[in-house]
Amino acid sequence: MKKHHTLLLALVCALPSLAWAQWQWVDKDGRKVFSDRAPPHDVPEKNILKQPGYHGKPPSTPTPAAETPANANAPTAAASTPRATAKDKELEERKARAEAAEAAKQKAEENKIAKQRADNCTRARNAQATFESGTPIRQTNAQGERVFLDDAARAAELRRIQDIINADCKR
Repeated sequence: MKKHHTLLLALVCALPSLAWAQWQWVDKDGRKVFSDRAPPHDVPEKNILKQPGYHGKPPSTPTPAAETPANANAPTAAASTPRATAKDKELEERKARAEAAEAAKQKAEENKIAKQRADNCTRARNAQATFESGTPIRQTNAQGERVFLDDAARAAELRRIQDIINADCKR
């Protein structure tokens, strides 16, 4: 029973530590905002009053007395870059990885097509050599019978093979 009381006491003592992981900033209307998420990117660094891990103002925040009234309302690009940089860098890395994957996929597809063309070229050149050798060629007709090609059919087949060679054997 004592262990349960000790555990419960430790849990109750740990609960306030969750409140330390909060953001506090002043929005554009001058109201204090409390949140467990970072403020929007349009909130200048000088308006962030508390960040998780800090007690009070963050160490990099300039004091209001040091600022001039002219640039007190204008957020600077340098002030918003520390928060935006990590997220932007991560997005750029994801985009670069996606582009690299797409390029690799396209390269693999091009290699596959090039290999098919090379195979077609090799087969067409072998068939051309066979047809030009003058040996009798037999093919199967629509009825499943084996017939010898006559000169007209042989010439037509040579033209078809030459078209394949012209299309697939470009270097």
